[in-house]
Amino acid sequence: MSLKGKTLFISGGSRGIGLAIALRAARDGANVTIAAKTAEPHPKLPGTIYTAAQEIEKAGGKALPVLCDIREEAQVAEAVSRTVEKFGGIDICVNNASAIQLTGTLETDMKRYDLMHQINTRGTFLVSKMCIPHLKLANNPHILNLAPPLDMKAKWFKNHVAYTMAKFGMSMCTLGMSAEFARDGIAVNSLWPISTIDTAAVRNLLGGATVAAMSRSPDIMADAAHAIFMRPSREATGNFYIDEEVLRAEGVSVLSIYAPGATGPLAGDFFVPDEVFARTDTKIKRIY
Repeated sequence: MSLKGKTLFISGGSRGIGLAIALRAARDGANVTIAAKTAEPHPKLPGTIYTAAQEIEKAGGKALPVLCDIREEAQVAEAVSRTVEKFGGIDICVNNASAIQLTGTLETDMKRYDLMHQINTRGTFLVSKMCIPHLKLANNPHILNLAPPLDMKAKWFKNHVAYTMAKFGMSMCTLGMSAEFARDGIAVNSLWPISTIDTAAVRNLLGGATVAAMSRSPDIMADAAHAIFMRPSREATGNFYIDEEVLRAEGVSVLSIYAPGATGPLAGDFFVPDEVFARTDTKIKRIY
């Protein structure tokens, strides 16, 4: 059960969950394209496409760092073309890039509204569209969107309708494309965490060090993604997976390794349906 020799195209994978998924694949000996905008170090955000590539190579994989703004069709086409030229094809597409701003309708300027929709919804559609012709030629091809279940309750919209619309747009790509490309054997799924994940977004925007201490590491998402990629693409498609449920189905019973510093309940993430919280044994505090 390995991704050795497989090629992953990951949007926005220079840090956080995207990088963790890349490194998990690299440990198998996979090829990974990191298609992201960060070429120069950012004062608040760790990592660039080049440092990510170095980590991938060090972990045992082969890396292709590509400076790519997924809002630009020509740049995405070029990134996909370079990936196929270097590695011979694409087996897995991971739509990880995302923009967030948790503001109400009157507080959301249209420039930020457009950014979230262009990166989240349109970016996921565009990257998938460009990868699909190559995925059709692959053995066990997967598209994985880091997007939530479509839980259409008003509570997920009322305080940040613009962000929710953009994020659920990614989820709708899962819903539609999984059916559209079922005959081609391309699995299209979403993966979402039950708890918050300790990333720069959490530390800078979603509660700081307090919430980070109640979060799991990105490794849980990486291990769950790896497990999904191992599943038969013609059978495992159209799912809105939750990270810990994927791992429990794989026989993983001890999840404390993903939050070794946590001393109390974990913080529940956005968009997690009530029924998911109800069926977990994990101690979760709903803070959103």
